[in-house]
Amino acid sequence: MESSFPFGVILAVLASLIIAVNVLVAVAVLLLIHKNDGVGLCFTLNLAVADTLLGVAISGLVTDQLSTPARPTQKTLCSFRMAFVTSSAAASVLTVMLIAFDRYLAIKQPLRYLQIMNGLMAGACIGGLWLVSYLIGFLPLGVPVFQQTTYHGTCSFFAVFHPRFVLTLSCVGFFPALLLFVFFYCDMLKIASMHSQQIRKMEQAGAGTGACRPPRTPSDFKAVRTVAVLIGSFTLSWTPFLVTGIVQVACQKCYLYLVLERYLWLLGVGNSLLNPLIYAYWQKEVQQQLYEMVLGVKKGFTSCLLLLSARAGRPERPRENFCPIATISHSQLDG
Repeated sequence: MESSFPFGVILAVLASLIIAVNVLVAVAVLLLIHKNDGVGLCFTLNLAVADTLLGVAISGLVTDQLSTPARPTQKTLCSFRMAFVTSSAAASVLTVMLIAFDRYLAIKQPLRYLQIMNGLMAGACIGGLWLVSYLIGFLPLGVPVFQQTTYHGTCSFFAVFHPRFVLTLSCVGFFPALLLFVFFYCDMLKIASMHSQQIRKMEQAGAGTGACRPPRTPSDFKAVRTVAVLIGSFTLSWTPFLVTGIVQVACQKCYLYLVLERYLWLLGVGNSLLNPLIYAYWQKEVQQQLYEMVLGVKKGFTSCLLLLSARAGRPERPRENFCPIATISHSQLDG
């Protein structure tokens, strides 16, 4: 296919960015977990891992797209590739749901949160999430009605999976999850507003009696803001693909596969690049950890440059003068 090479280049760039950015955020979150041991950070780490696996999965499609002419792929291999892509995307979406529920639970039940969401519960949630994700991804391989009856050798999502699979995912998973997101967000916003009103009342009472003003706790609104941004990016990224897939099922004569696979599918996959950027920008602790990592790399690079310049940038001196200078230089560097 003539237009497969530009698509392959875009896919290669997108896969590389997804892997690089998510690995960077995953390392930062791992360091934060080592410092703070927070359960919520485990869900953030799981999101970075799921998005990284999605980048790895779509990178397997790059070779086929960049080859000219297009290299044929066996249907079984293509089906497994698309199953892994779908599983990773499902894990990413389900992790966003889990993060939203975790923030909702922390605001709804602040006193019982640590008792409910302990390490065992978090591990069970993550394990069940990956099990469901792989069941979703590999479902078409076991259900013939979700498979295409004909295959022409070019590997793509709709070359092996029927649009009925997208219709089922939309009706059973996406739109119910979206409604659940909206419920979480509205309830969190209501609770955060109540907390803000209580804080203002306490401040007014403290001002009237001359007591110390209670500290503001904007964490509720930060959680609401983060969930709102995640919901927005999730909705804007995947809704066009899923809705157009439903239209393709309803209108068999409408040949929308090119739009679905070349544009809307890439838009949905791009959500895995937005997720780490959202956390790197909105979450102050992740942002601070990334800043410390950059400073550490910069400091190490500067030390290497100084060491190299001290060893290779000096002219050769007599032995009796060289040894004291070298000793002084190395002692200063070590200090």
